[in-house]
Amino acid sequence: MSSELLQNVRVLDPISKTDRTADVLIAEGKIEAIQNQISEFPADTKVRDCRGLILGPGLTDIYSHSGEPGFEERETLESLMQAAAAGGFTRVAILPDTSPAIDNLAGLALLQQHIRNFSPSLPRLYFWGALTAGVKGQQMAELGELAGSAIVGFADGLPLSNPSLVRRLLEYIQPLGKSVALWPCDRTLAGNGSVREGAASIRLGLPGIPASAETSALAALLELIATVKTPVHIMRISCDRSVELIRDAKARGLPITASVSWMHLLLNVEAISGNTTVSFPYDPNLHLDPPLGNEADRLALIQGVKDGVIDAIAIDHSPHTYEDKTVAFADAPPGAIGLELALPLLWHGLVETGEFSALELWRVLSTSPAVCLGQTPPTAAPGVPAELILFDPEMSWKVEWQSLKSRSANTPWLGKKLAGKVVQIWTY
Repeated sequence: MSSELLQNVRVLDPISKTDRTADVLIAEGKIEAIQNQISEFPADTKVRDCRGLILGPGLTDIYSHSGEPGFEERETLESLMQAAAAGGFTRVAILPDTSPAIDNLAGLALLQQHIRNFSPSLPRLYFWGALTAGVKGQQMAELGELAGSAIVGFADGLPLSNPSLVRRLLEYIQPLGKSVALWPCDRTLAGNGSVREGAASIRLGLPGIPASAETSALAALLELIATVKTPVHIMRISCDRSVELIRDAKARGLPITASVSWMHLLLNVEAISGNTTVSFPYDPNLHLDPPLGNEADRLALIQGVKDGVIDAIAIDHSPHTYEDKTVAFADAPPGAIGLELALPLLWHGLVETGEFSALELWRVLSTSPAVCLGQTPPTAAPGVPAELILFDPEMSWKVEWQSLKSRSANTPWLGKKLAGKVVQIWTY
């Protein structure tokens, strides 16, 4: 590998809490030096003027969905890795709700063998092992068997309705030394709802999901964690009361971390009827689970991230085909893609508006998610392997089928111009 010298680049590093303009020398896949000015470097070094560009540690996604195996028309592992690279993610953890589910060693080994054939320059994929057999929420999967493998932890990615089963899972997992992620949601309270219950759901004429579907399940889960003491990552926080519950639980010393989906920080329920690029009254690409909240929810989630109550932003990339999503809002499967879109939209929606600092955003997209996964976080510091991304916040591009690396294009930003593009990644 030849050397590269990035001159006058803005370097962000949440680990050292530094945000400065400097020269960065990368050689043999390693960060050799970060200095105000580097004048001595190997003769074959590729020199690049990076004024206006941002260099930071690679991004980490705690949980996303792959179509493969079982739904390759939505996404393959290779297309997912290409999408992740295009969006600046050097690490992505895949949920086990594939077909077949990742609930045994045979299925996991097949996936691991498959990704060994991919280019080493692509992001690293990690896999969550299923908590329950077939991700059906009925009985425990082979947890002990999976715990001895390379899974990043245990998660179904779906709500578990049986508190007794949840308690047994937490008790069984505690000595295994693996992460566990749970999504608090009471499906009986959610019913057949498709948007957050409130004035907006009445006006839209869509069945509502009360915030209590999340908060009641969260409160019960926190009681179980207080009893069993197993560390838990809480997925998909979406409302203001949940932020309060987690804040209180952390103050009491409960061993928890939490994440929020990126779109819940940018949009509220009013956005559902604001997209005129689709042929339906409401954009089915904004049918999410949990649903978009009201503006008070969005602001509380932003504050929760800033305060550290919410540890990380998750992408929850959920690819679906055009045919899947080209139906009425309530009939569309929930979820949207996001690996290629999250960084530019969050940068312009939160950093340039002053709601987040650049370091705050990078922390919750890069280093903190890695810590939630029990991993050593990437850093932009001399002497370490180069796990970095170079981001141009002003590069303009249009979100189209042809410009996306993902096999699916279920996003409300389809057909729109964005500013911000990752122009290079370094992995090792």
